[in-house]
Amino acid sequence: MAALGRAAGSQLGDVSVVPVGAGEAPKDTQMTTYTHGQPVSSVEDAKFRRPMVTEIMEKKFEYLRKENKSLNIYGSLFYGTTAGFSGMLANFIFRYCFKVKHDTLKTYASLTTLPFLSTVVTYKLFVTDALYSGNISQENCVVRSTLVGLVCGVLYPSALAFSKNGRLAVKHHTVPLPPKGKVLFHWLLLCQREVKAMAVPLILQMLIGIFNGLQHYAVFEGTLEKTVHED
Repeated sequence: MAALGRAAGSQLGDVSVVPVGAGEAPKDTQMTTYTHGQPVSSVEDAKFRRPMVTEIMEKKFEYLRKENKSLNIYGSLFYGTTAGFSGMLANFIFRYCFKVKHDTLKTYASLTTLPFLSTVVTYKLFVTDALYSGNISQENCVVRSTLVGLVCGVLYPSALAFSKNGRLAVKHHTVPLPPKGKVLFHWLLLCQREVKAMAVPLILQMLIGIFNGLQHYAVFEGTLEKTVHED
């Protein structure tokens, strides 16, 4: 019995002396930590990568604006100049129809300046800024450019010349006053033949709008491809 006790004690002593396998448990722990840590690092990388991509895109668009600055300025100025000439023609037509001879310089100055400024500002807001923000396609760019020419280069100066010279006609009694309830119809009857001449700037503004939109988009696309290849 004593021998059996000593043998059992020696076996227990051996078991207690032998250290726990320190290699395997840490390995398992390390592997678990690595596999669980991998998705976290990818999520963090995505979080850091997103603002970097946004910053790169903003730098590219800023570069495009600087590269095409001359095109933006000259294209808008040319478009605005044609709108100014359209305003002058509309003013001439309605002054002739209403037989107005007063405030010549004042009406010509406003009918030239206001369509010019409205065309330049509207083209920048609805075409140039939208193009460099990447929100419009080629077809949309052409349509917007054409609409800017029609609205700001034909309709707006025609309505402005009609209202200004109509007021002068009423003020100075250069034409018979219209009957009550038929004011607009009366004025349109007075200038229905002459107003057909506004078809010339209408067609001109449409052609310029299509050409300007196509050219602007082509230069933008070419510069964008150039920056992508350089990167």
